[in-house]
Amino acid sequence: MAQTVIMPKLGQTVEESTIVKWHKQEGNLIAKGDILFEIETDKAVLEVESFFEGTLLKIIVAEGVTVPVTTPVAFIGKQGEPIPDVPPIPTQPRPAVAALPAAPTGQPAAPVPMPVKDAQPAPADGTPASASVIPKQKPISPRARRLLKEYPINPDPIVGTGPGKRVTEKDVLAYLDAKNYHQLRITPTAKILALKEGIDILSLEPTATRITVEMIKRAVAEKPKAMSKIRQIIARRLTRSFTSIPHFYVTVSTDMTALLNFRKELKKVGQAYSVTDFIMKATALALAQFPVVNSTTDGQSIRWHSRVHLGMAVDMKEGLVVPVIRDADIISFDELHARSMRLILKARAGKLLPNEMTGSTFTISNMGMLDVDHFTAIINPGESAILAISSIRETPVVRKDRIVIRSIMAMTLSSDHRLVDGAMAARFAHQIKAYLEDIELWKSMTLS
Repeated sequence: MAQTVIMPKLGQTVEESTIVKWHKQEGNLIAKGDILFEIETDKAVLEVESFFEGTLLKIIVAEGVTVPVTTPVAFIGKQGEPIPDVPPIPTQPRPAVAALPAAPTGQPAAPVPMPVKDAQPAPADGTPASASVIPKQKPISPRARRLLKEYPINPDPIVGTGPGKRVTEKDVLAYLDAKNYHQLRITPTAKILALKEGIDILSLEPTATRITVEMIKRAVAEKPKAMSKIRQIIARRLTRSFTSIPHFYVTVSTDMTALLNFRKELKKVGQAYSVTDFIMKATALALAQFPVVNSTTDGQSIRWHSRVHLGMAVDMKEGLVVPVIRDADIISFDELHARSMRLILKARAGKLLPNEMTGSTFTISNMGMLDVDHFTAIINPGESAILAISSIRETPVVRKDRIVIRSIMAMTLSSDHRLVDGAMAARFAHQIKAYLEDIELWKSMTLS
């Protein structure tokens, strides 16, 4: 009997996923543990292994299609084995979206759906649909429609003079003359590409009299594209956070000179820790001392988190993901380092599980490796603060009436002002600073 491959449920909050890529095709032999396909959840892109062996008899859900978890997506069995009947698959296409409006300076852009290329229905006269941008509802005569297939233009602005404002062949020709279309010089290859991609050459640079393939390619590259599920989720979550949480910011400069020198000494004896490791541990210890910062509020009640689960932002091509180091305040420094390295590697390989990206109580965003002097971060929904770490700079400072060069790092705490007031935010940030500058503390954690 053929075995049913279902869309897995990866995490308590995952209700649907999109098949990004099939690694196997119908007719391929499958062994247990083979990667069948990749899926995109609202958290990450993950590989799905086969629990069965045999032949991939049938793929039910194609690439790019979103279905609920536990939905059948394929069948594996013996070659020639009958395939069970499957009810209609409740698919959900990617949302259509429009070009994003410009956001005010310093404000995140609100997520706006972006359009995907619509499949055009065949005209009533039986001719194949044109690749040109022809609105579905605009009444166009068959002869005008055939004529439009020869010209890479958008017919939407054409005013119809036929019955019911129907666009006629005469209207198309008049529009072309009015727009001086025939004065444009377009290469044959550029025209073919424009027709294929639905590019209106009349919308290109108004001073251009020669339309080239490069111009068409630029227009194609500028066409709105559907956002990935991850980017859509990021946009929704951060917009909701920024517009519903009153953010305020406190920046503290930390002298990292002694810690950087101590880190070099540790490297010489085979103990390689990142600067982020020290920042995470210092933050976790400070959170244990400032429980309000490790809490959340809905504006009416406060919920304290008794455990410190640190989220660390990791940059990926699709966008930031935030793996979570649980119990960061009570685990050893070596264990924190090992967990963070393991999670970072999994994140960059696209192998994080949803439960490894949920449940954080505080997040750290470190852009120190990106040559950044200062930045502010948006609070991760479900938390009350986030720490933004900037690059370490060699800076002249005054020490005992002398100007000396020190390695200074700016830390900016974004806080929910409903829960955390300015004085508390300052004390919390200075506690992290105190821990980072306390070399005896780090010696006790690393040299014992």
